[in-house]
Amino acid sequence: MASPGSAFGTGGKSFRNLSSGQSQSPRMKIGSSSPVNGNTRRTMSGRYVSISRDEYDQSIELNGDVSSEFPYTVHIPPTPDHQPMSGSNTPRAIAPDPVIAAKAEQQFVSSTMFTGGFNAVTRGHVMKKVTDDDEASHPQMAGSRGNTCQMEGCDGRAMRDERGEDLLPCECAFKICRDCYLDTLAAGGRCPGCKDEYKTEDDPHGEEMPDHVQDRRALPPPNNHIDDSSKMERRLSLLKTNKPPLLMSQQHQTGGDSFDHARWLYETKGTYGYGNAVWPKDDSYMGPEGAGGAGMGAPPPSFNEKARRPLTRKLKIPAGIISPYRFLALLRLVVLGFFLYWRVVNPNRDAMWLWGMSVVCEIWFAFSWILDQLPKLNPVNRQTDLQVLKDKFERVSPDNPRGRSDLPGIDVFVSTADPEKEPPLVTANTILSILAAEYPLEKLSCYLSDDGGALLSFEALAEAASFARVWVPFCRKHIIEPRNPETYFMIRGDPTKGKVRTDFVKDRRRVKREYDEFKVRINGLPDSIRRRSDAYNAHEEIRAKRNQIESGADPSIPLNVPKATWMADGTHWPGTWVISGKEHSRGDHAGIIQVMLAPPTCEPIMGGPDEENLIDTTDIDVRLPMLVYVSREKRPGYDHNKKAGAMNALVRTSAIMSNGPFILNLDCDHYIYNSMAMREAMCFMMDRGGDRICYVQFPQRFEGVDPSDRYANRNTVFFDVNMRALDGLQGPVYVGTGCVFRRIALYGFDPPRAPKQHTCWAFCCGGDKKKAKKTAGKKKREFEVSALNGTSSDDDDTEARGLLPKQYGNSMSFVASIPVAEFAGRPIADQGVPNSRPAGALTAPREPLDAATVAEAINVISCFYEDKTEWGQRVGWIYGSVTEDVVTGFRMHNRGWRSIYCVTKRDAFRGTAPINLTDRLHQVLRWATGSVEIFFSRNNAIFANSHMKILQRVAYLNVGVYPFTSVFLIVYCFLPALSLFSGQFIVSSLNVTFLVYLLTISITLCLLAILEVKWSGITLEEWWRNEQFWVIGGTSAHLAAVCQGLLKVVAGVDISFTLTSKSGGDDENDEFADLYAVKWSFLMVPPITIMLVNLIAIAVAVSRTLYSSIPQWSKLVGGVFFSVWVLTHLYPFAKGLMGRRGRTPTIVFVWSGLLAIVISLLWVTISPPADSTGLGGTGFQFP
Repeated sequence: MASPGSAFGTGGKSFRNLSSGQSQSPRMKIGSSSPVNGNTRRTMSGRYVSISRDEYDQSIELNGDVSSEFPYTVHIPPTPDHQPMSGSNTPRAIAPDPVIAAKAEQQFVSSTMFTGGFNAVTRGHVMKKVTDDDEASHPQMAGSRGNTCQMEGCDGRAMRDERGEDLLPCECAFKICRDCYLDTLAAGGRCPGCKDEYKTEDDPHGEEMPDHVQDRRALPPPNNHIDDSSKMERRLSLLKTNKPPLLMSQQHQTGGDSFDHARWLYETKGTYGYGNAVWPKDDSYMGPEGAGGAGMGAPPPSFNEKARRPLTRKLKIPAGIISPYRFLALLRLVVLGFFLYWRVVNPNRDAMWLWGMSVVCEIWFAFSWILDQLPKLNPVNRQTDLQVLKDKFERVSPDNPRGRSDLPGIDVFVSTADPEKEPPLVTANTILSILAAEYPLEKLSCYLSDDGGALLSFEALAEAASFARVWVPFCRKHIIEPRNPETYFMIRGDPTKGKVRTDFVKDRRRVKREYDEFKVRINGLPDSIRRRSDAYNAHEEIRAKRNQIESGADPSIPLNVPKATWMADGTHWPGTWVISGKEHSRGDHAGIIQVMLAPPTCEPIMGGPDEENLIDTTDIDVRLPMLVYVSREKRPGYDHNKKAGAMNALVRTSAIMSNGPFILNLDCDHYIYNSMAMREAMCFMMDRGGDRICYVQFPQRFEGVDPSDRYANRNTVFFDVNMRALDGLQGPVYVGTGCVFRRIALYGFDPPRAPKQHTCWAFCCGGDKKKAKKTAGKKKREFEVSALNGTSSDDDDTEARGLLPKQYGNSMSFVASIPVAEFAGRPIADQGVPNSRPAGALTAPREPLDAATVAEAINVISCFYEDKTEWGQRVGWIYGSVTEDVVTGFRMHNRGWRSIYCVTKRDAFRGTAPINLTDRLHQVLRWATGSVEIFFSRNNAIFANSHMKILQRVAYLNVGVYPFTSVFLIVYCFLPALSLFSGQFIVSSLNVTFLVYLLTISITLCLLAILEVKWSGITLEEWWRNEQFWVIGGTSAHLAAVCQGLLKVVAGVDISFTLTSKSGGDDENDEFADLYAVKWSFLMVPPITIMLVNLIAIAVAVSRTLYSSIPQWSKLVGGVFFSVWVLTHLYPFAKGLMGRRGRTPTIVFVWSGLLAIVISLLWVTISPPADSTGLGGTGFQFP
């Protein structure tokens, strides 16, 4: 059992194939008492790992001690008496079988938890099990069960292949684990069972080897003098060649520098199929159709019939709708101009203060409407063709003889931070929907970022990976939609509609029962972790007490045994403990990476009958995409930059482990509702001109919203009106989730063929003055590109390579991955497609995941990695704002990229929204505060460069300006009440001119709304709810955001927000119980005050007019009309305060009532009506 101070107890071990040149993490101090030479270090498993001179120098710099001894190497030349590689006394180390080595290495990686970080060595802890339940049965899973190694004294797991079957290096079927296998090879390569020498393939890359074997890379031998430098050299060579890296890998597979024409031109060396002169009349090529083949018995198809059709189409709004819409917008603009001019030249002499406030507010409202309306003038719709995508990227061709998918890889990021506010069951369902998505499995990787480092999230992810072995094949077999199990089993209606398989009902019943058990296990994880930790901690306390007594210490001295959180295998959890301890708290813990599901093979693995599985998976591919748990390192004194920092850590981790050229970002409560969503995004990225698209944004759709959508949670006006309109300009803004990014766009690169636009706006902003600065920045960027593509001269290359660590950090593996991602993200070469890649370039299997790669991933998530780099400044997600999503999208558009808005027939993603009034207001407060920060920062659209279009600049300017409208909105909401109290109005009299202007402005607004409903597809009710909540948010959250933003800018007060709880209300039987829950918030005071003041003003004005000797009915009608208009907008807010059982906090009404009474009495006392002697004309005077 582990000691309390150990992070992993006796289970921790350093992995022997870790390349010293890759990991830049600080190493352990080198002691002079080492029993070996100075350039080795002792591992926890008793072996030595070589250390380079660079690492030794780095350790001296970190520890500050300089020893008189330093490592050196003595090279003895071979002589007749000294032959290191010969002689009977020294066993000859042989190379391992490449197939066995690759599979064994991947098994080791998937069963090992990697940790490390600041001033700590990177360690790998072998996990025999990750949960308290039985061991996992899927061969890709971490801790999957298998046979025990037959070596004496070893309890390790025997090597297994991707099917879960034992890997047997020898014909005698002696089962051996990875470590013992490597030791045996180092000792001479004789089988411990039969004592015969292991046999290896003489030519593992020959033509007779299967394709999936040819692409395997041998595991390095365990000798200390052999490291993993060949892998690093091969990666670095990508920076020194002009050829595309993936094309190089294809040339390596064929064994030459060019295409092997012999395999296609000669019958004896080629396989008949597409591209051959002879076409077989039977099904001899790749088998018959329906059995995994392509059905080659038919005549050869026409390759160009569908492949050259466009993947996407832009559908413009019909002229019968958009032309009147633009005309009405122009008409309203002209009318507003005349109205404001009339208001300015016709003041109300009797109430100049009232007239002045109203005119200022109306001018601002007109300006705000212009900023909102101008970007809406060019909306577009888009359409994709998934069949063309399939024909172009997944058909059999001369470049793709096996019909493998030529689509680029996608890395999916899911972020969570607090399992208490973000339930693990919700996150697990999101993960399951990703694993079951319709995308090539070998091209899909999923990463969960647990920013809280909680064991609960870790074990919930392990449970999800275990349930995925049942859920994913079930979805593929019966074409299930949606592929979120919680949503699927909650759908009302006939589940058998459209199902044709006779075993569907039986399979659904079994999977439903398995899912119910899965939910029970997830719900029981907190108690399971607590009971397990209590038991281990009690045992540790007993052992510490025994040691205290045996040592003769005073038994009355209290023991300082930390209350640790323990994993299922009996070792300390390296992340955050339930009871925080040193180096185990939310802001202080090591970096953790655990591969929950190993990368799948490139060839399908078919399941078996239901005797072997829960359901019959015959002819169903049972592989699962790669799934990785990541918790970045956090240490005191290092700013972790909240969600943006977590996303950047995932960007670097995924670049090293899978390097998908595209990234899908999802919140933990947003799941894939349309399994084809990622293919929809690829239609845009792989189409002509797709290389200039930085991201594809999908609309957010929400579940669990009340039918009336009281607080406009669906936000359809923004997602279906504003975002569609922006798509007709330079593209929609990034909204934080449901977005597919181009990886190199996140790296800060400019788009290819970036247009040079010279606008008067840029000239007014001082474009000429910034010319020198822009030229220097452009030159710097050219150096970066030339260094990555290998097209620069030696001097330029040296200068550019010196800039790379300052931008991306000191990981050369990460830098080497950049050109690979750029090449893989290009469209396929075709006529009129610039910046393309050859067809079939992405069909080669990716490299197996090894320990050195994961160790380098640990390095890039360390807390100090981003120091003195451009991460968060111009690379990755941008720091400095609570709305990092908007800023990140703005930076991309400012560099000349464009984005796409993809609205699918079936919603691509769905999530949850806070239906509680207080939670909704706090959500709006966070968004508005981020907008204020943007307005007062360098990300203000006013300072954008000439690459951004004018109307796109106006849209981003509106993002930063709209919270300030709250100041004028609150004043305007009080004006009707002040008019009623004073007996005056904003105009001197309600004449015909004022009424005509008012009527024209109102009618044009309504007509614009109707036309927006027509071309966007929303309803009038949704438009009206949006108008109502605009007033509610403007009088509460937006005003608070302006105050907080000004405090941050002026006084430097930091702004922090808590996560919105995604749990339900108190009533578990009511889906909308949280809608009626009333929670106190200071944001409620201003709207309630406005309502009470207007109600009191109406009562005072009506009573005064009725008892006045000269009643002024016109002013009463005008004031009452506007007061009722204000109250109508605030009606949903008032309804939310009522709750369902009268649970409104008393403090809300007390303070709001007092404020309303004080304001009313003070105003009537200070400015009584001119035609009365007191209230109601009764002669009563206020004191």
